[in-house]
Amino acid sequence: MTSSTINYVFECFIKPQHNLPTHSDQPIHLTPSELLILNVGYTQNGLLFSKPENQDFSMALLLNDLKHTLSATLTHFYPLAARLATQKQENPPSYVICIDPKNSPGAKFIYATSEAIVNDILTPSYVPSLVHSLFDLNDAINHDGHTLPLLSIQVTELIDGVFIGMSLNHVVTDGATFWHFMATWSELFKSKKGDVKLISRPPIYERCNPIINLPFTHHEQFTERLRPTNSIKERFFHFTSDSVSRLKAKANAECNTTKISSLQAVSALLWRCITRARRLPHDSKTVCGLAINNRHRVDPPLSNNYFGNPIQIVRHTTTVNDLMTHGLGWAALGLHDVVKNHNHTTIKDWVESWVKNPMILKRNLFVNPGAVQVSNSPRFDMYGCEFGLGKAVCVRSGSTNKMDGKVIMYPGREGGGSMDVEVCLLPEYMAEFECDEELTSALKIT
Repeated sequence: MTSSTINYVFECFIKPQHNLPTHSDQPIHLTPSELLILNVGYTQNGLLFSKPENQDFSMALLLNDLKHTLSATLTHFYPLAARLATQKQENPPSYVICIDPKNSPGAKFIYATSEAIVNDILTPSYVPSLVHSLFDLNDAINHDGHTLPLLSIQVTELIDGVFIGMSLNHVVTDGATFWHFMATWSELFKSKKGDVKLISRPPIYERCNPIINLPFTHHEQFTERLRPTNSIKERFFHFTSDSVSRLKAKANAECNTTKISSLQAVSALLWRCITRARRLPHDSKTVCGLAINNRHRVDPPLSNNYFGNPIQIVRHTTTVNDLMTHGLGWAALGLHDVVKNHNHTTIKDWVESWVKNPMILKRNLFVNPGAVQVSNSPRFDMYGCEFGLGKAVCVRSGSTNKMDGKVIMYPGREGGGSMDVEVCLLPEYMAEFECDEELTSALKIT
């Protein structure tokens, strides 16, 4: 394999292209679901492109166009050029964290080079360490957004390709906002000569939650740095549209229903296979968590263009014995039910309870030897984001927030309901998982 050394050529900060409206200097206060994850790492996703074969391609021109259109995009997504702020007062006691658009040094933009080639990313069975080096802010937690950029983009030129890796503060955005931003940047890149003041999906910044006064006087009372963890292996598995359809049909047939979704069926399969690979005691607990978008579950619903992170985790808990002795459909229906039962009332009750007793998640709460955590979504239009380089070769994520049992969903490159799934497991579990008969049977092309 070619050397994975990254050479950093330059970095700069990109600010919004135009003067912003007067209302855009007002603080954007964080919601309970956002404050909850101040100790979580930045969210990282990136697109790998092959270099165009024509002789007219210029990396210098691409970088200039990327910076120019990023500035235009930040005119609409102006909070991403800002920083977090803590507003404190002693009498009466107050500790409020918000996005402060008045402090707007800009988004970070990095250009780097590597002697690696596209196949150094695509061909290894396990995600190589090279991929992690294609992202910035690998060690940051969301609270660091007080001093670090909320958005950092690293453009790495490979011998035969270009990787655009984005690190985004997770209290500021969820996956929907992440790819909304990327789609808008791509849209403006395609229409460089158009009116940058017009975009098809303007973000919405309205907040309906009360301003949260946290019960702290200093951030050291609740922040927690990342701790070294055991090395995990990351591997991608491709589910064709046919294999997804078969799994969905099987799960629904086993339960005599039609309400189990493709995502629930695939998640149930992975949960069962990972649990089997771990060889846990049959009477021990196992749990599958799904990251769920609250936009459409509150009343009145939030717009698809709502800017923020209205995400919660719903969990289905059972025993290893029940998960293994019942079929795929039973596990999938359990996931369906926890999703269905997550509605406006449960969200409202959680918010009210949290506001009465605010707490910030600590990293050790994520460590559970019986847990599987599913994040991201195959419904995001990741491959629709192009920057004059054609359709991306693949999507990859960085090193943050990965642990044993993490499952990350992506759309398959060919579309049609296909999925790519990144599974993160300890080496001894990965060896069992990747040859699991239920998994290999589901992945077979018929």
